[in-house]
Amino acid sequence: MEGVFTTQKKDGTLSYRAGITFRGKHISLGSFPTERKAHRAYLDAQKILRTPSIDIQTLFQKKGTLSFEKAITLLNFRDKHIYIKNPIYLFQNYFIYYLNENEELKFDIDDLFYYSNHKILRRGGHYYVNDYGMQLNLINRYGIKNYGVAGKDYRFINDDPTDFRYNNLEIINPYYGVLIISDSKGTRYRARLHVKSNYTIGTYATIEEAAIAYNKAVDLVRSRGLQKNYPENFIESLSPRAYADLYSEIVLQPGFIKNLDKICKG
Repeated sequence: MEGVFTTQKKDGTLSYRAGITFRGKHISLGSFPTERKAHRAYLDAQKILRTPSIDIQTLFQKKGTLSFEKAITLLNFRDKHIYIKNPIYLFQNYFIYYLNENEELKFDIDDLFYYSNHKILRRGGHYYVNDYGMQLNLINRYGIKNYGVAGKDYRFINDDPTDFRYNNLEIINPYYGVLIISDSKGTRYRARLHVKSNYTIGTYATIEEAAIAYNKAVDLVRSRGLQKNYPENFIESLSPRAYADLYSEIVLQPGFIKNLDKICKG
């Protein structure tokens, strides 16, 4: 049948691969258990590529033999003349990555190269990609720390948690171990370190001081032999000299210093 290629699996059973050529590019449509299904996938792909009236909403409404991801890929190639292997559809200045029929993520066009080559996955309420053998949480790409709390450490300005465009993301607190306290007295920054439980390191007037206090506490517990993979804060706004001066000046809470050995022993 047209568009179908027979292959043999390692166990000797036959598999049927479907493929189509459009604008000089051969596109694999996947493997199917029967020749009939593979041919049906070829016909579905042919219909998408040759029928301008078929759009994304049509794909939502009609189930075919092709996977939804592949159908989006074909639709984008037909309309935008750019083949992208991941389920991405381009719009002006942004694009949508379709995880499935019911879930889509928006990104700035500047991120197109990255997400064209990295598949987005979802586990629980978190989106991530596999990058150099590691699972990278999507929010980390935008300066949001692991375990950041929406509304406290960052926020989506338009209240849409699937809109990762840069002008929609506001980073409130980019630092580890820092808690922002706002009340009638104003805003203060509390540094904390978790060693089986949370210990207060001190409360400071600026977020940079609290971030450095956290780093200083990490150095102290490591000097006591505590082997724990604490992330450290990098303060871009400070030169190495300014950082060193603040590091020397910052005073940690006396109770934390007094009980340091006990804390490190857990």
